[in-house]
Amino acid sequence: MSRLLDTSLEQLTSIVLKMGDIAEKTVRTAIWDFMEDRDTHEEVRELSDLLDTMTVSVEDKAFEMIVKYQPVASDLRIINSYMKIAYDFERLGRYAWDISLAHQRFAQSKTVFNRTLMGKMVEKTLQMVRTSIEALRDINGEMVKSLAETESEVDKIYSSYLDKLAGAPPNAKSIICNLLVIRYLERIADHATYIGEAIYYIATGEKAILR
Repeated sequence: MSRLLDTSLEQLTSIVLKMGDIAEKTVRTAIWDFMEDRDTHEEVRELSDLLDTMTVSVEDKAFEMIVKYQPVASDLRIINSYMKIAYDFERLGRYAWDISLAHQRFAQSKTVFNRTLMGKMVEKTLQMVRTSIEALRDINGEMVKSLAETESEVDKIYSSYLDKLAGAPPNAKSIICNLLVIRYLERIADHATYIGEAIYYIATGEKAILR
């Protein structure tokens, strides 16, 4: 027999999944804003603000469920994990907004330094975001294991990019902009991994460190 809690869990799941789609759109928009020198910072800001609002909705829904239904341990594991995932999606939106702000502030430099290396970092980061969302949709504990390897690749690219920037010709605005962007990309990759850890916990009941 279906429980009242199950209906609320479905509603909570729906909100979190929608957040995932919005978070991915926000990150993609901000990144390509920077890579292609487009001005979409208002769209990114609105999406980031929407994720903030939805995080509050997830928290309110979760607390309501705990108070009303006194969920058992397995349900609490899901509820707590969804709250964490919602926060990570919010952070993805915030870092996307930071990328957009950096691009807007230093737009006059109009330079993506070492486009090949930056492109690789962008590709890997977006891959991690997409993987985490697909794994969330299916609660796939096995899928998230690939995040550990990709996150390690992102860290290596990040380190290589820093080395390249250190030897770059002096163009302060360009260097600052690129430095900020790769730092935000690295943080986005980290949060995609955190989402994977929460999904693994939902799927298996076991804690996993994927970084």
